[in-house]
Parts: sequence; C-alpha cells; structure tokens
Amino acid sequence: MPRYKLTIEYDGAPFVGWQVQQNGASVQGVLEEAIAAFVGEPVTVKGAGRTDAGVHALGQVAHVDLPRAFDTDTVRDAANAHLRPHPVAVLAAEEAADDFDARFSAVRRHYMYRIVNRRAPLALDEGRAFRVPKALDVPAMHAAAQRLIGKHDFTTFRATECQAQSPEKTLDRLDVDRSGDDVLVTAVARSFLHHQVRSMVGSLVMVGDGHWSGDDLFAALQARDRAACGPVAPPDGLYLVAVEY
Repeated sequence: MPRYKLTIEYDGAPFVGWQVQQNGASVQGVLEEAIAAFVGEPVTVKGAGRTDAGVHALGQVAHVDLPRAFDTDTVRDAANAHLRPHPVAVLAAEEAADDFDARFSAVRRHYMYRIVNRRAPLALDEGRAFRVPKALDVPAMHAAAQRLIGKHDFTTFRATECQAQSPEKTLDRLDVDRSGDDVLVTAVARSFLHHQVRSMVGSLVMVGDGHWSGDDLFAALQARDRAACGPVAPPDGLYLVAVEY
C-alpha cells in the first residue's frame, strides 16, 4: 500500500483535538472520512502532533496508507473537496517511504504561541490568539525564557494527565518577540509534554506583567511541582507551525 505524507492546516476551534474521540469531531476523524470518501475504503491518518481542543496548525504533518497509487495533486485536491465545510486544508501531499512515520520520524517540532497585548477586545482574532490587556515586558520574558533552554525535568510545566513516560525533555529554542501588539512565543524541541508550551507561556506572562522575576520562573522549573506553574495559557493562541524530518 503506497504511503503519503500530508501537510495540513486547520483551525482547531470546532474540534475536540487532533485525535479521534467519542465526544465530538476531531481533525484526524474528518481527514479519515474525507480520504475514505475518495479512495472507497476506510483509512487511518496518523499525525506528528496530537494537538488539543482549540489548538491550531499551520504545518501539521500526517501519513496515510492508500489502497492504490494516486497522483499527489489528486490526493490533495480530492481530500480538500471532501473536507468542506470543515476548516481543515491539505496543503501538500507527497509520496513517502514505507518506513516514514509522521510521529516517530520527526526530529523537531515548531510551535508558535500568539499573544495580542492590548486593552481592546479581539474583533477578528477571537479564538485565534490570547489577549493580555496589561502591558508586557517582552525583553524580560525573553531573558527568562532562556533559562528553560536545554534538558530539564519539566514536571512543573506538564499536565497532570500527561502520559509521557518521563518528564525530561530537551528544549532547543524558546524565543519571545514583539511585533506591534503581537507578542509571539516560539518553542522548538524534538517533542513536548502535554500542555508544556501553554504552561510555559502562562508562566512567561507572569514574568511579563511583573508578577514574577526570571528567578521566580527558574525556581518554578526547579520545583518539579505542577502547583508551582503559573496559569496555563488558553489553547486559542497555540499553533503547530512545522515539523522537521
């Protein structure tokens, strides 16, 4: 069965998350239904990142095995035709090696978290960004973020229901930049714990609004205690931007 690599964009707001669940529509589920509709039999789509409810993607990657060979443009266009009206788009379909695995072959995942730092409410970006009305000290946030770089026990920034075998992860990059009202947090690592990025962002906001210092953030990391984490940022601002192989 030929294997295809899919690059996917989606608005996570209407979904219970990437993974198929019993309590509502999932991105994985609508993709499987769309592809099955044009190949004529059930398929399984496996993604690189199991994003939560409300989390978006600009470059999610998945793989799927089809019963016969199709032109890659046909895979993309037929999937998109059957995906309507869901806010999911297959940006590209590529032939992949039989041993390619969207999740386990990945060497690095790039996430971006978008904060809109203004007092006015969001008219166009509701559900697609986290509005923080209090002015944020972005240089202080960036400096504090550098103290989380490297290999650490990230228990503090891990959801209590996280199923990862170890709380240790190696964070390659954590940058905080401002562009007008937008404050963008970029996080890069081979893999992340459940809620790790949103937890780190919420704690960085505590630094930015003056409630915490950089030392406070580092102390929270070293506490290895979920209770030491700042408020977890909402899913609205989180985007899976790209996956490297």
